[in-house]
Amino acid sequence: MGAMSLPDSARPRPLPTSASYGITVRLYADPSASVVGELATAVGHAGGLITAIDVTESRADRITIDVTCSAANGEHAAEIVDAMRTVPGVTVHRVSDRTFLLHLGGKIAVESKVPLRTRDDLSMAYTPGVGRVSLALAAHPEDVSKLTIKGNSVAVVTDGSAVLGLGNLGPGAALPVMEGKAALFKRFANIDAWPICLDTQDTDEIVRIVRGISPGFGGINLEDISAPRCFEIERRLRAELDIPVFHDDQHGTAIVVLAALTNALRCVAKSVSSARVVVAGGGAAGTAIVTLLTAAGVKHVLVWDREGILSPTDATLGPAKRELAELTNPAGVTGDLHDALRDADVFIGVSAPGVLPATWIADMAPHPVVFALANPDPEVDVDAARSLATVLATGRSDYPNQINNVLAFPGVFRGLLDARAREVTTSMLLSAADALAHCVSDEQLNPTYIVPSVFDPAVPTAVAAAVREAAAPMVEPLADHGMT
Repeated sequence: MGAMSLPDSARPRPLPTSASYGITVRLYADPSASVVGELATAVGHAGGLITAIDVTESRADRITIDVTCSAANGEHAAEIVDAMRTVPGVTVHRVSDRTFLLHLGGKIAVESKVPLRTRDDLSMAYTPGVGRVSLALAAHPEDVSKLTIKGNSVAVVTDGSAVLGLGNLGPGAALPVMEGKAALFKRFANIDAWPICLDTQDTDEIVRIVRGISPGFGGINLEDISAPRCFEIERRLRAELDIPVFHDDQHGTAIVVLAALTNALRCVAKSVSSARVVVAGGGAAGTAIVTLLTAAGVKHVLVWDREGILSPTDATLGPAKRELAELTNPAGVTGDLHDALRDADVFIGVSAPGVLPATWIADMAPHPVVFALANPDPEVDVDAARSLATVLATGRSDYPNQINNVLAFPGVFRGLLDARAREVTTSMLLSAADALAHCVSDEQLNPTYIVPSVFDPAVPTAVAAAVREAAAPMVEPLADHGMT
């Protein structure tokens, strides 16, 4: 008898599966023509999504089967494996987590761009020829970016204090995230990025270290550094360095949110200047979003955080949140998130899972726009919100309208490096957001498509061009070092 089959009415609603919880299960099974079908049925009843079934070995007494499938989370993956164990004649030999396998040995590597096959190659790439280049750069330091990797390199710097949405995990646990960031830089903008994980969370020391390593890089990408320290670190580094410093958790998020909001408001025939916006979360991302939205012409914003609606009359607020309150709520409106949402046109969540009951969306203005960006679990039940919000976006890839920073930072840094920019300005951020919004044509735009795909090759090119133009670079020609 095969695996037990449940009636449709008894099956729970399937959870959305993700490749990030993909597993490959190696099974030994008795030779049987029906075992593959029984395994597929068992996985399906457990809510898993099969992506491959391979019979890797067939013997007279046993067949070996590899089943690859996606689950919703780690617990769900274990349930799927248990379901396969119920198939008669099947033994689970090994379970491999595909995400961990992908990370084995790291995700990035260093490769030489020049051949090193002969003595002549070595004499030019290294000693003695390289000495001529070093002397030339000592005489003309402005050419370092042109004759070294500096012109195409970014340091991805973290202290591990705010890794994704997981908290203060430290530099070692942050390393795979920084590796992933470096891989994205290479994939989407052909930029060589280096993960720099610092074993300190002291603001002064972080500034000192980054300043010390900066000569080898064309730009600094700050990543996963907790607020409010991230504000001071970025401010000080921007003041002290002659290369652009960009905190992606702040400004990358803000660029994509502004682009998405621009297109979402087009879908509901509302203007940026008249839209009433509520931002849930007054940390790094929320602060940057509010700052850029304000620069773009948004006039009505309230910020809600654990203290309630941020108000300048609240004496308990720290300096960063007080400044945010004064920027957004000069009238001193108080209350909870539900109070803030009444008659609001837009909700932007960069806070925590489940803070927004879907029913509250009905109290917003007609044709509400909801961006629930907490990841992996959004601020609202997405399925429940779909029937209430006219435009709905999340940070997840398994729903339409994914607000993903990879839409911004590769193109931003490509533009900064190409322009030999020394700083990041608000006009650059606004230009990047505008270019990103226009990557969605009028014909493509609809409530389920307000931002382009992260794999659209036109995106980094358009964003880079906009940043280059906003930077208005004065690129010096390569100095004459006696070459004819």
